[in-house]
Amino acid sequence: MSLAQPSPFSLLRTLLVLGRASNLPTVWSNCLAGWLLSGGGVWKNFLWLCFGATCLYTGGMYLNDAIDANFDLQFRRERPIPSGAIKLETVWLLSGAWLIVGMLMLASLGKVTALLAVCLLSCIVLYDFTHKAVPFSPAVMAACRFFLYLVASASAARGLSGWATWSALGLAAYIIGLSYLARKESTRGPVKHWPVYLLATPIGIAALLNDGDARPRAALLSVLLALWILRCLRQTFWSAERNVGATVSGLLAGIVLVDLLAVIPDPYPQGLIFLLLFGAGLLFQRIIPAT
Repeated sequence: MSLAQPSPFSLLRTLLVLGRASNLPTVWSNCLAGWLLSGGGVWKNFLWLCFGATCLYTGGMYLNDAIDANFDLQFRRERPIPSGAIKLETVWLLSGAWLIVGMLMLASLGKVTALLAVCLLSCIVLYDFTHKAVPFSPAVMAACRFFLYLVASASAARGLSGWATWSALGLAAYIIGLSYLARKESTRGPVKHWPVYLLATPIGIAALLNDGDARPRAALLSVLLALWILRCLRQTFWSAERNVGATVSGLLAGIVLVDLLAVIPDPYPQGLIFLLLFGAGLLFQRIIPAT
């Protein structure tokens, strides 16, 4: 008797879960922030940038699951590969295809962008192959977002800028803190507090870099980000039942707020776009797991 073929809907959901598609709004937000901080430019180039970044991110997530197939078979049997929703060989092929297409798209945006895209791709592959083995893997994860910011900046009208670089460093620190908290998602024992302080790095950078008319808006957006971080941390540190997964998912969505603080855009339309991406990230998390 032959096995029933998966429906198109179930196959689509499997592919979205593999790619952790609920985090894509944060990828697009990183692209928008880096691009705006370096002068923006032709919108069709920005869309091309987003498509390329989406391909690299998705390929990295597929590669992550392919490498972690044996681990997931023991500890996360609900993941697509161990659950039998998709074959391991297929995931390997798809990950390679996503990464190649993404790299080619980004490389077409210029020589500096291509060089930075190579750095981004290298960090993605390094993270996927080492994240279970080395204690500093959160720093490698942070490097992925750092180079994504720089790729976006380099593809904009003014090219790679200091503002984008400082903002990328702030986001990288935020990602390190988030990633160290995520390591406790499926384990017992106490959760260390020191990663929490890294989450505030973007607020500190905003306070140092902004002056004049930008300072009041930076302060307002800093309060917004701080309140969101505290809301997320409450579920891990100040709740009767610890839920690190909920904290991590919320902080992942908060990447968009970090980008919003970096750009401090005019309310319309740029600020609205960031808020829509933030809402989209929260909405998608209800459908597709973020971690």
